[in-house]
Amino acid sequence: MSEGGANGLWLIAATFLVAFLLAVYPLPAWLSWARPEWVALVLIYWVVALPQRVGVLAAFAVGVVVDILEGAVLGQNALALSVVAFLALALYQRLRVFNLWQQAAVVFMLLGINQLLVQWVQNATSQGAQTLIFLMPALMGALLWPGTLILLRQLRRRYRVS
Repeated sequence: MSEGGANGLWLIAATFLVAFLLAVYPLPAWLSWARPEWVALVLIYWVVALPQRVGVLAAFAVGVVVDILEGAVLGQNALALSVVAFLALALYQRLRVFNLWQQAAVVFMLLGINQLLVQWVQNATSQGAQTLIFLMPALMGALLWPGTLILLRQLRRRYRVS
């Protein structure tokens, strides 16, 4: 069996593990609002790169893990990441032909939708932000998209994950 066959699943899992660690790494309070949505960025990459392997069900499972790690309302991130994965699946063919900055604009919209859904659940539990600063992670994620895309693409090609 080729190295990228069933064994390629370890690389996908490893990238999500790194994203989980980055999502909970302690930051100063003034910087915590700007923390990129690493898990959503990695999810968008894998949905666009390998839509036959990573989809809505994987996004839901990853979202439940994020909910547990962050101590959030169970299902909050699962819902948001499932919607993001669904939209990325609907757009993946178009997204592949865009240049990096056009992709970053679409990623900003996807991450913004993620943040809006999370904010909606947080507002329902009286924990939401009172300003639009909750969209800062979407902006930071869009700015980091080109580097994330290049790094994950190189890893995928190096280990022949398909």
